Amino acid sequence: MKTTRKRSQSPTAKAEVRDIGFVGGGNMATALIRGLIATRVYKPQQILVSDVESAKLAQLRKSFKVGTTRDNAALVRDCKIIVLAVKPQIIETVLAELRPAVGEKHLFISIAAGVTTRRLENGLGGKVRALRVMPNTPALLSKGMSVLVRGKYATAADERLGLRLLQAVGQALAAQDERMLDAVTGLSGSGPAYVYLFAESMIAGGVAAGLTAAMAAQLTFQTIAGAAAMMQETGQTPEALRAQVTSPNGTTFAGLGELNRRGFKDAIVSAVVAATRRSEELGRG
Repeated sequence: MKTTRKRSQSPTAKAEVRDIGFVGGGNMATALIRGLIATRVYKPQQILVSDVESAKLAQLRKSFKVGTTRDNAALVRDCKIIVLAVKPQIIETVLAELRPAVGEKHLFISIAAGVTTRRLENGLGGKVRALRVMPNTPALLSKGMSVLVRGKYATAADERLGLRLLQAVGQALAAQDERMLDAVTGLSGSGPAYVYLFAESMIAGGVAAGLTAAMAAQLTFQTIAGAAAMMQETGQTPEALRAQVTSPNGTTFAGLGELNRRGFKDAIVSAVVAATRRSEELGRG
């Protein structure tokens, strides 16, 4: 990325023209900032963050030495790439606040769940280059999974840039059909919570079977991590790997039988579909 000319060392909104700005300084924005700096995609002085919470901005300055401001419109005027890292429930208000400062130089990247590129374009004034992204929280450890789609006016170069930014915090894919983003939200966006609930249940099962909570937790975490590595690194399907550890009438066979009897697989499928539908509802505003 091209480094812009410095005007000052002060970390304020007017100190210098930045390359990338974040509207919202929450967990996902923090993860992206950390990843972009760690992978040297951007230097701290190229990044500006706005948020309504002064304490949050102070922490970002302390942790990453980035610029901060409470003026969203000023951030848009000073940055070329704008990451919209706000809740979908307030997106219309934020877009209206930004609209007067929007120009041809800007690329907007939204991680607001369910908010379509059409809503972004309309809210920002029309022919705006916009990318819609669905990340997930493992990005906090640079192990995220993100999928992006470009809006009507975004270019192939914008898409490549978006992928490069997201790859700073994990894996990233581009989708051609925006309707897929709702299903992405239901699967990988909400998916970590499903895994955490599964882990909670395994720990509870270990305790019920006679283990200490600490031992059950350690066994659970490593079992999940190891199983994930097997799926990612062996090239075998989950079905094939499951079959390998399921001897007829064995212990795993008994455990899986109980899961099947209680509708485990159907419940997970229904959870993904329910989260997808909620994403669709959010997209309608």
